[in-house]
Amino acid sequence: MKIVVLSDNKKTCESFESEHGLSVYIETENQRCLLDVGASDIFIRNAERLGVDIKSVDLLFISHGHADHLGGLLPFLELNKKATVILSKYVINQKFFSKRNGFHSIGIEMNINLYKERFVYVESELQIDPEIRVFTTRSDTYPQPKANKTLFKDEGGGLVQDDFNHELIFTYGAEDLFVYTGCAHKGLLNILDAVSFKTGKNIATVVGGFHLLDSNDLWQFETSSEVDVIATVLKSKYPHTHFITGHCTGEKVYGNLKKHLGNQLDQFYSGYTS
Repeated sequence: MKIVVLSDNKKTCESFESEHGLSVYIETENQRCLLDVGASDIFIRNAERLGVDIKSVDLLFISHGHADHLGGLLPFLELNKKATVILSKYVINQKFFSKRNGFHSIGIEMNINLYKERFVYVESELQIDPEIRVFTTRSDTYPQPKANKTLFKDEGGGLVQDDFNHELIFTYGAEDLFVYTGCAHKGLLNILDAVSFKTGKNIATVVGGFHLLDSNDLWQFETSSEVDVIATVLKSKYPHTHFITGHCTGEKVYGNLKKHLGNQLDQFYSGYTS
């Protein structure tokens, strides 16, 4: 499998653009898939620099309804004329907000009527082919990320805490699985529990944000001790899994996880290829 990060918060080379967004391209013998479309059309420009043909993408997966993963949808649809778009049925019918950095909208508004025949809406799960599966995370064994307390939604009845009923998980593989977490709002450990339970397969590679943010003067999120616990569980339950993260995983949190996971953990950025 070829993995290319087309949009992320970080870049290590001036040849690429970065933004608060995430878009990942994967290519196998049978499929060309795009996982989210970042916050804008940056993913398209970075794809050109990396030799990735967005027009050839067969499947676009949207992990959840926030603008940093969905903002580039219209540019994608205008460029790519064939891909099926997989997303939760709740993405379109809700508005999303954050109160970090001042209360503001983190959703998008767009008219999708011109493209509605290309959309497939998922309520709970969907088997796309023998190797691709999409589903929700219902496990609540472990705590959800503390940064979720800053996120809200409105489905027509007023503002409520976001319960992330719009978040989907993408897995690829017949035996050893590739798992894309998006932002892992339901919690990385809960997501991996759900994948293990639903598939019974080995989780070989996990790519995505972990939504474990660094605390600051205004917001207190996971403590170092709490991150230690997460890392210990990952090391114990998934000793051979390769984790690749960025976007909404804080630098201090990443360093803490790295101390425990060592070579099991890597950091991605715009232009990252594996």
